[in-house]
Amino acid sequence: MIMKWPAEIGEKPGILKIILNLLIITLLIMNSFNGKTQAVKITIDADATRKSISPYIFGKNNVLPSTFLNSGTTAEITKANEAGVKIVRQGGGNNSTKYNWRKKLSSHPDWYNNVYDNNWDAAAKNLTMKMPGVMGMWSFQLLGKVADNNKNNFPDWTYNQSKWWEGVAQNLAGGGTPNPAGGSKALVEGNPDLYLTNWPTDSTVKILDHWFNVLKYDSTYYKYWNMDNEPEIWSGTHDDVMKTQPGAEDFLQAYFKVAKAARAKFQGIKLVGPVPANEWQWYRWGSDGISYKGKKYCWLEYFILRIAEEQKLTGIRLLDVLDIHYYPSSTDPAKVVQYHRVFFDRNYVYPEANGVKTVNGGWDNSINKEYIFGRCSDWLNKYMGTGHGVTFGVTESGIPAKDANVQASWYASTLGEFMKNGVEIFTPWSWDTGMWETLHLFSRYSKKSYIPATSTDENNVSAYPTINETGDSITIFLVNRHLTETKNVEIDVKNFAVFNGPVTMYSLSKLPATETFVSHKQNALKTKTIEKLQFHIPVQLDPLSVNAVVLSAAPTANQELHSLEKDFKVYPNPASEKIHLEFELIKPGFIDVELVNINGQKIKKFDSTTGHQGFNQIELTVENINAGMYWLVVTSDEITQTKKIIIN
Repeated sequence: MIMKWPAEIGEKPGILKIILNLLIITLLIMNSFNGKTQAVKITIDADATRKSISPYIFGKNNVLPSTFLNSGTTAEITKANEAGVKIVRQGGGNNSTKYNWRKKLSSHPDWYNNVYDNNWDAAAKNLTMKMPGVMGMWSFQLLGKVADNNKNNFPDWTYNQSKWWEGVAQNLAGGGTPNPAGGSKALVEGNPDLYLTNWPTDSTVKILDHWFNVLKYDSTYYKYWNMDNEPEIWSGTHDDVMKTQPGAEDFLQAYFKVAKAARAKFQGIKLVGPVPANEWQWYRWGSDGISYKGKKYCWLEYFILRIAEEQKLTGIRLLDVLDIHYYPSSTDPAKVVQYHRVFFDRNYVYPEANGVKTVNGGWDNSINKEYIFGRCSDWLNKYMGTGHGVTFGVTESGIPAKDANVQASWYASTLGEFMKNGVEIFTPWSWDTGMWETLHLFSRYSKKSYIPATSTDENNVSAYPTINETGDSITIFLVNRHLTETKNVEIDVKNFAVFNGPVTMYSLSKLPATETFVSHKQNALKTKTIEKLQFHIPVQLDPLSVNAVVLSAAPTANQELHSLEKDFKVYPNPASEKIHLEFELIKPGFIDVELVNINGQKIKKFDSTTGHQGFNQIELTVENINAGMYWLVVTSDEITQTKKIIIN
């Protein structure tokens, strides 16, 4: 800014010059201050195209008892139910590859290849008994070898009281001799024929007959099946039988056989593959590109190409969800909170870009933008055509940064991007402080569909709006990724008449290092009330915070409470001391009830409750409420509605 003095200023007394100088300095400071604190503007259009949100992005690995690597505690199941877990991936990662469902045994590749009990039948039964309505996910075995007995285990208790040391990856089951110097190579390797048995295609898929025809499990809740686990690194994880990494085409031939056999037994199955281990394996099967018909391909492009060719040849659908694993290495918070961008953001320069440099078959060091699901979407459209119906999943992930607020911000951002882009499955493997809280907030308060939003500071502040089926309730998830700055935000919602009253915001911020989530009622969520302005909703977001703003539509002149899920009754009306709510739920759901006066002011929030499937009744006490006309605002997991009621 260039300031010019009027000519006559030079003729005025010196005090005037001083005053004018102070005024100019003040204006400059104010201009600088306003520039730094300018509000982030969020714009949402409630009439924009909706995108269904898959409930299975609210998932987790290893919850159910009776499987290896699981504590089997009721507390874990209770916490998962309270947080709103919708899918459990229970195969066990590397332990699923050599699982023998007939003998209920697994060979543990990261613990001497020893064989242990692993009862998927019991875990699957626990799913329906203890987590009704939750989806389960297991794995088929494509390696060709599975556990046969535990009589030839390495005696790890005798050796060092079963303590972890660098030699746990040595192949010692089957009579091996440990190398006390550590490392992954034993002095003498064990004989895998002593503890493994052959496992052809018909054996791996007959678990479907066993579960659905013999044990009579409801296939509705067991439709997702991984096509084994991380096959590109079998020569490392399962080197007792895979001394040399099999070729990509060899794996695909095994994949085709199992996929066709599984589809023949269960038409409604969801085949989930190829489950690569990490960023390098997204692109590389081994150390070189895959040569095919005179061209070199990266792994996932080749996988999609060959699936498309085989589907066209046979007419059998061989892939439903393209699934990857993701384990970045950085602990730098500034990097971690941006990792959600690795999947779809075509402009994001990924600081750990490595395998992507081989995306074109060779090595190009200038390539540093991942957008892995964006690339896979391009390949799916190229080789299968639009309308292919293949979705995306991440069935394992882990972030080494352990700060609870960093974890929460990364996890919330990833959930938001997956809602935005229609990802079908997300089941993180590593589970750290901050994630239970974030899962609970998103799973409990999100609506059925995503609607787009824009932010004037997308790098730091993102909005992920969700809307219910009837279009009268919106939950806007807001993530402030800035490590130190509080962000002032102005939310403008178009084509949605917001209820004329205070707006509720739930917030997670300043989480401690120890776990805070206990249940839906006992957690670290902070509730704030925001006074809505005429043209926008102003909110303030703490640094590294995850937030949800819940909006209800203003009732119209002829609006009464329509179905919460099924018939809903409120009586007596008028009321003096008690109000009774009766309703039926198609499925269990959380219920919030508030009393709001005709000016939109919240008069009372009643204790929340979790409704069960079928008939429900809630009794509310209103004897100390002033006489008058009110709105009863009832919110479920599905919708928010209002009912006019008179209190005498």
